[in-house]
Amino acid sequence: MTEYKLIRSRRQTIGLYIRNGALEVRAPLQCPQKEIDRFIATKQDWVERHLATSQTQAAARQAFVLDYHAEILYRGKLYPIIARAGIKAGFDGVEFYLPPALDADAIMDICIKIYRRLAKTYFSQRVNFFAVQIGIQPSAVKINGAKTRWGSCSGKKSINFSWRLIMADDEVIDYVVVHELAHLLEMNHSDRFWAVVARVLPDFRNRQAKLKTLQMRLSTEHWN
Repeated sequence: MTEYKLIRSRRQTIGLYIRNGALEVRAPLQCPQKEIDRFIATKQDWVERHLATSQTQAAARQAFVLDYHAEILYRGKLYPIIARAGIKAGFDGVEFYLPPALDADAIMDICIKIYRRLAKTYFSQRVNFFAVQIGIQPSAVKINGAKTRWGSCSGKKSINFSWRLIMADDEVIDYVVVHELAHLLEMNHSDRFWAVVARVLPDFRNRQAKLKTLQMRLSTEHWN
């Protein structure tokens, strides 16, 4: 049987999770070990399939290194990282330019800073555009480093976006922007919430599917 990490809690059922190429099992406090092992055995095909995928992704993340001439995404398109004499770094619409002779960690750190600046500017523009259509204005637009959430909103009506979203193409970015603005009206995923989204973006389900493509790509890239 596949090795696993067991976590017991006050939950009612057994759950299986794949975390960083390993199996994690969550079970009720008093659940017998034999019952846990029996449950895992019935899900062995699922476990092996998802473990293989996770381990492949983990290996790709481990091998992911940014260097000059590498290409990275910005608004759905690939642009090269190039060395340019001087101390300035930025994006000119054609290339991400950085000072020469930087190591991989420095290149990544600077690229993330550039991404954050680009994200703040572009996301704010799109928020303002769609806020008029939806009829709600957020109190602030903020950029964070979230790895598992593209966007979120607070009770104080501020909207947060992960800088990673700036890698998505424009129609996917617009979907996440509209999604978070709609939450300012409906703090749930009720039919009323989706009606707001659909009124602005009737094809939002297609955009959701495209967002998953970016999720798959990032699962093989190790960004800080």
